[in-house]
Amino acid sequence: MKVAAIQMVSDIDLDTNLRAADRLLQQAAAQGAELAGLPEYFCLLGQRDTDKLAFQEQGGGGAVQDFLANAARRHHLWVLGGTLPMATADPGHARNSSLLFDPQGRLHARYDKIHLFNFDNGHEHYDEARVLQPGDTPVCCELPSRDGHTWRVGLSVCYDLRFAALYNTLHADLIAVPSAFTHTTGQAHWEVLLRARAIENLAYVMAPAQGGVHANGRRTWGQTMLVDCWGQILQQHPQGEAVVCADLSYAALQQRRQQLPVITHRKPLGIARLTI
Repeated sequence: MKVAAIQMVSDIDLDTNLRAADRLLQQAAAQGAELAGLPEYFCLLGQRDTDKLAFQEQGGGGAVQDFLANAARRHHLWVLGGTLPMATADPGHARNSSLLFDPQGRLHARYDKIHLFNFDNGHEHYDEARVLQPGDTPVCCELPSRDGHTWRVGLSVCYDLRFAALYNTLHADLIAVPSAFTHTTGQAHWEVLLRARAIENLAYVMAPAQGGVHANGRRTWGQTMLVDCWGQILQQHPQGEAVVCADLSYAALQQRRQQLPVITHRKPLGIARLTI
């Protein structure tokens, strides 16, 4: 199955971002991709965290959801819509949601980001919980491919990447991690975390990212990557807009899992007992 991870440098204007996303999805389709993933916050990186609240959508319809559905249908792609703000009962908090649409434009799966980013090094400060409400349910879905196989696709978002236990629950063949890593944390940890999640789960990883200096002054790390189930980087791109494509082999995945059946060796563990 050929997949495309799309890198963007999203703007503070929704329409500008949707036009850019459509152009990049068209490029992915032209390169033969069957599944294309957009990055976290692909539709908007506002001047302030609260800006996203003005664009939150109810499930079932809205400008961004309609765009994703129409793009999937027009480009004959499975489209993973990075993240967009989805409404909650509290108008002051949205869910940061990743939506997967099939090539007929139908919603196939939704994942609400569970782990919310909080970082303060004295110079940079981020606290997603100020305007976001965490999800509470891991999501893995089946994606029938033209290669004749049904792939298990595990959904996650950005900061989730630091929590290995989440991925152990997914039993995924392909892990999606749409992200907007800061330049500081991305430079330190992005590549090693992606490769670690691939190795631990013997799964492919698709990591579409924000990568560049944005109109709001924020700088994101980029380095959109596709990683194989042995932890090897198949393709990557450092900064700026890009469509990063690679072919994923279901046969190679199964061969690795037969050679090293680490997934079947997992055992449920309790909390370590503290002794003195």
